[in-house]
Amino acid sequence: MRYLILLLALFATTARADDANPFNFSNYPPGVQKAVRYANEECESQGGGAVSFAANTVRRIDLTGDGRDDYIVDFSNTKCGERETTYCGTGGCVMTILVTLPDRSVRQVFDGYVRSYAIVAPPMKRGAPRTIRFDLHGSYCGGFGAQACVKQKAITTTPFAFSQP
Repeated sequence: MRYLILLLALFATTARADDANPFNFSNYPPGVQKAVRYANEECESQGGGAVSFAANTVRRIDLTGDGRDDYIVDFSNTKCGERETTYCGTGGCVMTILVTLPDRSVRQVFDGYVRSYAIVAPPMKRGAPRTIRFDLHGSYCGGFGAQACVKQKAITTTPFAFSQP
């Protein structure tokens, strides 16, 4: 019983911490802010209302292995007014990956629709890039929408895209 109470208290504390720290895109470099502004522009172009971002819209993580923060902007939990489908469709949700260069500028290396993603365990070699596993629309593997399509990519400073065969 004590463990259940402790677990409930932990969830309540986490929920309050999320409420206390709403998403604020001004905490990020200009390149990341530009990627986030896309959501406002898209919502406005569709005649939507206010955009609401999840606290985890931007994920800060070293993907290239150079010790600098890189960014994943994931619009899967972003809403345009009351619409939940502005940034998502059958191909997944809009996702942008930006990497930080040695001069501290940010470069977009990926922008596309992704159903889900997972960052693979860190490489054994220090300084090596991280690999992301992307779950994509089946058409990227020569199939159709509902079919599984998994692609992996080591994240470097080189832009990439997935293409349909």
